[in-house]
Amino acid sequence: MAKVAVKKKVEKAEVKSTTVLTDVKVYARKIWLAGLGAYAKAGAEGVDYFKELVKAGEGVEKQGKKLVDEQVEAANSQIDSVKSSVTGVKEKVEVQLDKIEKAFDNRVASALNRIGIPSRQDVEALSAKLDELSALLEHVARTK
Repeated sequence: MAKVAVKKKVEKAEVKSTTVLTDVKVYARKIWLAGLGAYAKAGAEGVDYFKELVKAGEGVEKQGKKLVDEQVEAANSQIDSVKSSVTGVKEKVEVQLDKIEKAFDNRVASALNRIGIPSRQDVEALSAKLDELSALLEHVARTK
């Protein structure tokens, strides 16, 4: 009797292992067939799907180019407005620098005049008078 019980347990274990093995084979076959089906479907629909992807990519590329062009135009217009404002500021700065330069020249001339150094205008006036006197002397010398 003990042998019969052990034999039944062994038969049940063999049946269980055979059933599990059969189930694994069935699932493996289904997985294999699903992979083949996916491959066949991708081969048949793949070309059409690829064409659709190319069309979608072209549309996105056009939109991207348009967006980039718009942003470049906006940046260029901002650059132009900044350039014009910089030109205005530059002119104002040049005017202020001219005023500062004139004020500096006047101060230096005043300081040199105070210590007795003649200005350029003084030297030019004296030179003109000297030329006049020289011309008069030559004229007097010729008339004698």
